[in-house]
Amino acid sequence: MSIVQNKKAFHDYFIEAKYEAGIVLEGWEVKAIRDNRAHIKEAYVIIQRGEIYLLGCHITPMGNASTHINPENVRTRKLLLNNDEIAKLIGKVERSGYTLVPLDLHYKKGFIKCEIGLAKGKKQYDKRAVEKEKDWNRDKTRIIRAVNKGK
Repeated sequence: MSIVQNKKAFHDYFIEAKYEAGIVLEGWEVKAIRDNRAHIKEAYVIIQRGEIYLLGCHITPMGNASTHINPENVRTRKLLLNNDEIAKLIGKVERSGYTLVPLDLHYKKGFIKCEIGLAKGKKQYDKRAVEKEKDWNRDKTRIIRAVNKGK
């Protein structure tokens, strides 16, 4: 079940591969995410010292949060992946010019997971071509529906 999606990522990038990663969260963050207070539109993924981190993910704390915790809305959160997957991603990002973008947050067996995508940036003309293709597919289905309705 999806919590929040990053639709802008599909508009700005060609997604080559998807990986599911766990996230290191604090208790107040889990409660806030379950209350739909998370945004990943401006978030991005970086690699530091052989580990993968999620930056820019905004989680708004709930009003009734504990008094002894000082919540930080936007903090660096570690992503949990297999060592082989991390090594593969590091190679792609450093050598091949790919970037890592968060695609969505979702539940899996009670845990909150982050789906990250291995992506290449789109140029402006690529974005226009994709929009034209979507429009044509939409028109095509309308035409087919109208023809089938007339029979």
